[in-house]
Amino acid sequence: MIFFRYSLFLVLFLVSACTDSKDDSTMPLINENYALIPQPQYCDKKTDLFVINKDTRFLFSGKLAKEAAYFLKLIHLSSDFQLITVNELPEKPENIIILELEQSDKNDKSEQYQLSVDSEQIRIKSSSSTGIFRGIQTLRQMLPPEFHAKGKRKSWGVRGVLIKDFPAFKWRGLLFDCCRHFFSKKVVLKYIDLLAFYKMNTLHWHLTEDQGWRIAIDKYPELTRTGAWRKDKENSKYGGYYSKKDIKEIIAYAAERHINVVPEIELPGHSQAAIAAYPHLSCTGRQLEVGNKWGVFKDVYCAGNDSTFVFLEDVLNEVIELFPSQYIHIGGDECPKYRWEHCNKCQNRIKSENLKDEHELQSYFIKRIARFLESRNKTLIGWDEILEGGLAENAVVQSWRGMNGALEAADNSQFAIASPTSHAYFDYNLQAIDLAKVYQFNPIPSGLDPAKHRFILGGECNMWTEHVPDEDGLDNKVFPRLLAMSEVLWSDSVKRNYEDFYQRVQMHYPILDFMNVKYGAETVPVRLSAFTSTKSINIKLLKGAENLDLYYTLNDSLPSPSSSLYEGAIPLKKSATLKVLAFKNNKKYGSLFERKFSKHLANGLQPELSYSYSQNYTGGGDLAVTNGARGSLNFRDGNWQAVQKVPMQITIDLKSNKTISKLSAAFYQKQDSWIFLPPKVDFYYSVDGKKYTLINSVVNTISPEKGGEFIKEFSTNSNIVEAEFVRIIAHNITYCPNWHPAAGSEAWLFIDEFVVE
Repeated sequence: MIFFRYSLFLVLFLVSACTDSKDDSTMPLINENYALIPQPQYCDKKTDLFVINKDTRFLFSGKLAKEAAYFLKLIHLSSDFQLITVNELPEKPENIIILELEQSDKNDKSEQYQLSVDSEQIRIKSSSSTGIFRGIQTLRQMLPPEFHAKGKRKSWGVRGVLIKDFPAFKWRGLLFDCCRHFFSKKVVLKYIDLLAFYKMNTLHWHLTEDQGWRIAIDKYPELTRTGAWRKDKENSKYGGYYSKKDIKEIIAYAAERHINVVPEIELPGHSQAAIAAYPHLSCTGRQLEVGNKWGVFKDVYCAGNDSTFVFLEDVLNEVIELFPSQYIHIGGDECPKYRWEHCNKCQNRIKSENLKDEHELQSYFIKRIARFLESRNKTLIGWDEILEGGLAENAVVQSWRGMNGALEAADNSQFAIASPTSHAYFDYNLQAIDLAKVYQFNPIPSGLDPAKHRFILGGECNMWTEHVPDEDGLDNKVFPRLLAMSEVLWSDSVKRNYEDFYQRVQMHYPILDFMNVKYGAETVPVRLSAFTSTKSINIKLLKGAENLDLYYTLNDSLPSPSSSLYEGAIPLKKSATLKVLAFKNNKKYGSLFERKFSKHLANGLQPELSYSYSQNYTGGGDLAVTNGARGSLNFRDGNWQAVQKVPMQITIDLKSNKTISKLSAAFYQKQDSWIFLPPKVDFYYSVDGKKYTLINSVVNTISPEKGGEFIKEFSTNSNIVEAEFVRIIAHNITYCPNWHPAAGSEAWLFIDEFVVE
């Protein structure tokens, strides 16, 4: 084996600007209880101790110059000494760190490595520079958390170990959406470092959207001059983009850390920013603004216009010149067909290409782009909608609407990446996907023939940023859930144990603190169940983790350790606002839990429903509208019951004649999620349950075009009646109106409670 001395120039560069030691102690700082994430395939811990200090020598193969430079810089940033580089193994190989490149013909084991530590040597061996780099990350995790604080010390200790390791999946990625909200180059580089630390290997960079075009294209300057900026709140200008210089720097930084950067250029939908810059790319040719709302927009690239394909090929040519990645992601998801259905050019394309319908037109669009990419020796990746109308040959399917897309692709011997909303959407809150849920993820679809497992490349966690405007919010969403995804995609699933993993996560928080990661909670700190009767609403709180203390109030004040400590069910005899805060080791854990409860005459009574509620929005089941729990501005909070297209008729038998002063119900609107207030709500009463009398009809006065998310109460305005039966009919707008980006799609109607006072 031939080794080369590291160049004097590079060593001087790495050790320049050395500051004085902040710790004069010569005793090594040791991480006795290090916890590795992801867990290695084989790990045998020993009692030996290796000390890294001013006498430590460093030996590496010349082909590992970049990895050696990276490692030297890590040591330098946290030490007041520099490693002594040598060009051959000494006669007495003591106090030496070795990066050893082995010969191997196993191409599929390029990330495999072996790390051994004893009292005399640290040796990392692999057949590839990538494997060496993965081994370096493991060694980093074995060092004390203070090593990551970059505080200068005279020595560091590493306990003995023998690790033999390799990944379970080839594709281990994070989708980073920089379109809905723009993130600086510094943040992108930070996340590349974090991906590398946890042995992820792919940054899927979402660069174009309705709300912003983020990549400079020389041939089409309006894409960034116009398409990168939108009107935000109060008509202020919001946006940004990455220059080609920025992108080259990011790609080079990622390459040094063995991270592949895969660009996503979204088509044919999610393209309003590009259309705002060049209106001729749409079916109407009308001037549009860059999208400043979230959702799915009906204006998409015109599939019948050849100039659309000229534009896209020009753009992709420049993208290909920038990105060395074998893969180019083209999106292909959520493309409404409304414009195509009403476009003469698109209809002519359907006829001339003998296509069946607009779904096959989308397949034609994707296949045409796939052929172009293939001519440039690139492979197309698309979301699972690219299966509709026929899948392009050699295309890779990224399955997000569950696992069926991955199953279908693999069944047909085409490669797939698994990133379903059920486990991999990190923009979802912890109620939907917490740390344990991510850890349960299996990228192999159930029912897939074992002979086809090789077609599942791996998985991705997706970080969409509609509601994540800044770096702290990003960290809070991604961490610690990324740690679970990294282990799922790297480690042996048979050995997976959540309790063991959870304890290892706790030991990584000091490291993440030093890395300036503002991580969130592992799970929802508080879950609630209400057992409602006609006498009281009995609230049971469930801890998200055993080591939490829950403090609560039943008024407007915020809970603290001086408030009531939850020890058993809380009975409510009157309406109240429950507020709960969790504390872990006397430190606030997670966010405030707040829920309103209405105590009224219908509590606990069985309603008669005219509709079948959505299984995605049950509100808690049949008693959802009488259990007293009110909905919040998060329509996924579990308290909203919903239907599509049809009206809601709810009838309640009060079991005896009652004096009723008021009937009311609250409804929700978030029109960019297709949720609208009812245009009208009718209130009725009955003495016998047969003949119903209208009390009054309340017409909605708020426009369905009003943006944002809000709740509106509809009520009878205190018309006093005597009745045993009450009824509400909430009418549905039925379909998204013509002005809506999803015009023609079935509208949602959401209710939280039918209150009888």
